[in-house]
Amino acid sequence: MSDVSDWWHTAIIDMEPGRIALRGHPVEELIGNRGFAEMIWLMVTGEEIDPPRAALLEASLVAAVDHGPQAPSIAAARMAATCGVGLNNAMATGINMLGDVHGGAGEQAVALYTRIDAAAVPLSETLDAWRAERGTFIPGFGHRFHKPVDPRAPRLLELVDAAAEQGQVSGRFAQIGRAIEAHLANERGKPVPMNIDGATAVIHAELGCPPGLARGLFCLSRSVGLLAHAWEQTCQGGRNKGPTPPAYRWTYDGD
Repeated sequence: MSDVSDWWHTAIIDMEPGRIALRGHPVEELIGNRGFAEMIWLMVTGEEIDPPRAALLEASLVAAVDHGPQAPSIAAARMAATCGVGLNNAMATGINMLGDVHGGAGEQAVALYTRIDAAAVPLSETLDAWRAERGTFIPGFGHRFHKPVDPRAPRLLELVDAAAEQGQVSGRFAQIGRAIEAHLANERGKPVPMNIDGATAVIHAELGCPPGLARGLFCLSRSVGLLAHAWEQTCQGGRNKGPTPPAYRWTYDGD
C-alpha cells in the first residue's frame, strides 16, 4: 500500500481517528493558545513566530481587509451574491479577481525590495533595470484614490519602526521603502507616497516572506472584506445587480 499512502505526502498535518496534529502540535493544544496570525505562520512556514512579529503580520492582515465596492474584487463578490450563489461562491468570485493588476502589487513590491536589498548597485540603477524589464509602474507607491496619503501606510510603518527598535525585525526594508519613496518624489517633483501594498510588502519582507507568499497573505486578508460584503449584499437582497443601475447603458462603438 505504500504507493497509495505515498500518493500525497505532507509535513503539515498528521491525522488518524481521534487525533489531529498540525505541524507536530496536537490541535487541542493549539486551540485557545495560538492566535490566527500565529496559526497562519505555523501552517504556512512550519515555524513558530514570536508574538511581536505575529502582531506585525496581523497588522498587515487587518490593514488590507477591504477597500469598498469600487474595488473590483469586492464589486464582483457583491454582484455574485445577487445571482443566488452561496457565500463561498461569492467569496471565490472576488478572490479570483486578485491578479497581477488588482491584488498583485504587494507581491511585486516584496520582489522589488528584496532585489534592492541584494543589489550591489545604487537604488536608481535597480529601479531603472526593473522598469526596463517590467514597465514604468513601481509597485507599492502612489494611489489612484487616496491622495495625498494612503492612511494605512504610515501606521504600518510606525509599527515596523517600533518592532525594529525592539530588535524584532531588521528595519532595512522599511528603509528601502522610504528610499524608493524619496527617489520617486525627487524624480517626479512631487510626493509619491507609499501605499497599502508597499507598506504591507515592507512587513512581509521584514518577516522573510517570499514574494509569492505575500500575495497569498493578501488574499487571506481581503477574504474578510469579501465575506462581509457578500453577506451584507445577501441580507440586503437584490437580484442580478450589474456594475451600474439598469437605467444606464454602456457605450456601443460598433458599426
